[in-house]
Amino acid sequence: MKQIAKHGLPSVVMTGVAVLVMVLALAACNPAGSNNTAQTVEYTDDYQHTAMVPVSPKRIVSTSPAVTEIIYALKAENLLIGRTDYCIYPPEAKNITTIGGISNLNVEKIASLKPDLVISGSMIPQKSSLQLEQMGIPLVCVIEKQQFDGLYDNILKIGKLTGHTHEADSLTALMKEQVAALKMEPHTDSSHRPGVYYVVGFGPSGNFTAGGQSFINDIITMAGGRNIAAGIKGWSYSLEALMEQDPDYIIIRREDSATFCRTTPYNRLKAVKEGRVIAIESGTIDLQVPRNLQAIQFLNERMNKKGGQ
Repeated sequence: MKQIAKHGLPSVVMTGVAVLVMVLALAACNPAGSNNTAQTVEYTDDYQHTAMVPVSPKRIVSTSPAVTEIIYALKAENLLIGRTDYCIYPPEAKNITTIGGISNLNVEKIASLKPDLVISGSMIPQKSSLQLEQMGIPLVCVIEKQQFDGLYDNILKIGKLTGHTHEADSLTALMKEQVAALKMEPHTDSSHRPGVYYVVGFGPSGNFTAGGQSFINDIITMAGGRNIAAGIKGWSYSLEALMEQDPDYIIIRREDSATFCRTTPYNRLKAVKEGRVIAIESGTIDLQVPRNLQAIQFLNERMNKKGGQ
């Protein structure tokens, strides 16, 4: 501006130049076609990582099956342009372009989709996170919470990130009403509740289950059961403890049920011998998603019947 003044340009030209500079600056901050005066907002995710995220994202990649399912539950699937190989619910999600597994994300594929936001769960590799950051692609992590009520928080967060806050408020309110209306097992004293063991993994590699500090434990309790592994921290459970506790019910993913029931020594458990193995649809209990309500209802119905199959 000083250089222009030196040549004696009229003040009206100076004013025009100043206005032009201001217009160009505003245009750079607010690209054509956008109705937002502020394109991005600072957001701190569940790992306390801060990123500048779009106010109204148009192209979202999900690297978490739970995130993908919640996006669909919020009717925000039109924003979804990428998902992992494991994001298969609802079935329509299979039509979305895949960007690989969870532990081996194809970061180049993600970049080629030109997302304005990536929403992850708790399992995104640090290397992938750093690569996305270097590419200037905003990443937000919404991780599973230890308590069942954490599901409401995650729905509200994803609602805010996708610009579907009204849908998130409505969904969480409806779910809370449904939880309150569920007819739970009548005994409040935990000693009268049937002992339950949830199978995460089994066999030579070890036995794994959900301890007391998990939303899965809350699901079992809400369904009227007593988690025999409630006293452990982490996921590892000894075979000796399982055989000694000899739970009334076994809960296991449907695809693993038959193998578990014919494998020694699990076939000696009374729940197996007496037909009280509850085979449950994958994703309804092992992911923190709205379908957890279905799992509670399903388990409650099975545990109030003579048999679990």
